[in-house]
Amino acid sequence: MKQEELVANILKDKGLTIAVAESCTGGLIANRLTDIEGASKYFMAGFVTYSNESKSKFLKVPNELIMEKGAVSHEVAYKMAEGVRHVTGVDIGISSTGIAGPSGGTKEKPVGTVYIGISGKDGTFVKKLSLRGSRVNIKKQTSDEVLKMILEYIEGRLM
Repeated sequence: MKQEELVANILKDKGLTIAVAESCTGGLIANRLTDIEGASKYFMAGFVTYSNESKSKFLKVPNELIMEKGAVSHEVAYKMAEGVRHVTGVDIGISSTGIAGPSGGTKEKPVGTVYIGISGKDGTFVKKLSLRGSRVNIKKQTSDEVLKMILEYIEGRLM
């Protein structure tokens, strides 16, 4: 069974709803979550907030935080996950922000630096990923890690 099918089945079985706020994945997470028949039972909304302005406008991420920490940061992933959860009223909010490349990396944040977040009633959690590969591969790896994170969260293994 594919990861997204497993996530979909668990979300449906538990009656949980989810929304995503994506930057570097450009909608791939939403696409994978909605590839499953019956997705409307659990998937409520997806935002591709690629620009800093859209992160602030739609997800209520403070612009000052983005300027201080950078869009690719633990803090911004945290606020994106919380923001999408609150603006949509879902049980679980998901975020992804990172540098998929091939350009855009720095010494401090090289290509492949990605932060993924999840927010729910048990709190908000963020993981930093250091990925390698092409732009498409980094996006795919990020979506894989997000699906794993959703399972860990639902199973109570993120604390």
